[in-house]
Amino acid sequence: CLSRARRPCYAFRKCLEKTGYDALTDGCLKRGIRVLYILDYSTRLYESERSVQTDQGRAVFAAFAETAARRYSGKNIIWEIWNEPNIKQFWTPQPSVDDYCKLVEAAAPRIKQADPDAAIIAPATSQIPMDWLEQCFQRGLLRWIDGVSVHPYRRLPPETVISDYERLRELIAKYAPEGKRLPIVSGEWGYSLINWDKARLSEEQQARYLVRMFLINLYERIPISIWYDWKDDGTDPDEREHHFGTMSHDLEPKPAYSAAHVFNRTLQGYSVKSRLDLPDRDDYALWLEKGRARALAIWTTTGEHEISLPLTAGKGTIVNMFGTKKRVSWKDSGLKLTISENPIYLLISPN
Repeated sequence: CLSRARRPCYAFRKCLEKTGYDALTDGCLKRGIRVLYILDYSTRLYESERSVQTDQGRAVFAAFAETAARRYSGKNIIWEIWNEPNIKQFWTPQPSVDDYCKLVEAAAPRIKQADPDAAIIAPATSQIPMDWLEQCFQRGLLRWIDGVSVHPYRRLPPETVISDYERLRELIAKYAPEGKRLPIVSGEWGYSLINWDKARLSEEQQARYLVRMFLINLYERIPISIWYDWKDDGTDPDEREHHFGTMSHDLEPKPAYSAAHVFNRTLQGYSVKSRLDLPDRDDYALWLEKGRARALAIWTTTGEHEISLPLTAGKGTIVNMFGTKKRVSWKDSGLKLTISENPIYLLISPN
């Protein structure tokens, strides 16, 4: 970040021991965690608004980005340029397309100059605003970045993102430089207990949406999925921003935390291969594989009901969303089981 001074200087370490971005970066790398850093925002030394609109402001921001990239060069950092520039909360004034694209054009080459292997993603939009994104693509944004980051927030269930990803991929293919493939990154997405339409979600609903978000993103080949938020930001019962967490404000695990833990523990190392064709398109059964191991993640977006999975004779273990296990077996006629909006995992025993 830029410190408060007459002239810009850069602070990556704090006075307190074991704090600051140096310590954070090294701590993540030691734990095998790849870091994604967001480069934002502006400084009042050069800009009067929360945005970058001047040549001088762009030059200063680009120098900041280059300095950060050089400091952490070789550490496999992903750099995201700004946060949600398509809304006035984070970029004023709107519309922001022209100035934002100029900022990326100024900063991206400087990042690559400092760290040629760095990955750059943008524009980190609030939701998936197709018109805004297309305007950026028309202005050459895709020339400067390695991935398209979006924040697919919505009041509807996670499965509704599939059609949005399809449309976004079409736009990327239309405007990307020839031969350049850019993945979509889900840089921030979550569900508060107070939904966008003010409806209240139960903690169990939040938990199921978390798991289904990760599963759908895996199915859609989204390489990075970040859930917002780790813990609740406050305790106001009527403030939406206070209830996105997987843990309460005082660090008590919520059902979403337990569901995330079971999901990661159960499906660690698996990758989604395909979606099983079922009669009702509201029912989901995703094939997963890990070497020779096979599994299914199964749920529905409608009410609880029975289905028949077209499987050859076998046996396995069903793990529910919160980790309860049950042994099952079935014949060549398939496996009948009751599914609900809470995902379950069928771990198929090897023959």
